[in-house]
Amino acid sequence: MYSFDDLRELMRYLRDPDHGCPWDLKQSYKTIAPHTLEECFELVDAIESGDTDQICQELGDVLFQVVFYSQLAEEAGDFRFADAVDGIVKKLLRRHPHVFPEGLLQKPDGGRQLSETQIKHRWEQIKTEERAEKAQNGVLDDIPLALPSLSRAQKLQKRAAGVGFDWSSSAGVLEKLDEERRELADVLQSGTKERQAEELGDLLFTVVNLARHLELDAETLLRAANRKFETRFRLMEATTGKTLSELDSSALDVLWEQAKKHSDKTAS
Repeated sequence: MYSFDDLRELMRYLRDPDHGCPWDLKQSYKTIAPHTLEECFELVDAIESGDTDQICQELGDVLFQVVFYSQLAEEAGDFRFADAVDGIVKKLLRRHPHVFPEGLLQKPDGGRQLSETQIKHRWEQIKTEERAEKAQNGVLDDIPLALPSLSRAQKLQKRAAGVGFDWSSSAGVLEKLDEERRELADVLQSGTKERQAEELGDLLFTVVNLARHLELDAETLLRAANRKFETRFRLMEATTGKTLSELDSSALDVLWEQAKKHSDKTAS
């Protein structure tokens, strides 16, 4: 079995100026970033599929991304891999005072007995303190722009709710959803494409807010809806001897209802 040290050694060989891989040698933080996003999404796909062998493989791919960045940093003199490890350990010790009350890496002896709500509240307090130390005074300052839009919307809303800017219940969000739907309906009749796009965006943002109030993850919900649609659509393709484009709308509706019943029966 190869070890983590072997992986780091392999990475150094790939970046060897004289004998390394030409592709690896020309990479930078920025050029690797899109690959990192792709690998993370592939890991999430594997997790949602429940295929543990695939999860293992994709975890390795994500780990390689971490090692790649660390190698670039060490070559440039920016930081060492050990610095990244040290930083995350310190951060997790600081953010888990209910487990490590002394802030030291030692086996917990009971710590503070807090509820999940108290733990989440304290977590946000600590993160606020960390942002202040980084001179990030705005509540929304450190929310990554590169996050998927649904995830970023939910995080923006959560931060705003943390300072009291929120509805008191999901009922208020539902009322807002109705309002946004009516506004969209109005601009669809007489508005420009720009206004239609704006109102549709507002409607999507409010739907994400509803997911947050229901303590559901909007990104996960839409991924599940995508998978459900894909499964049903593939069933439509599999149950007809023709290409779907040859069928009229009535025939497509019949196939869709059949696919829904079949997938629902399989799921139950």
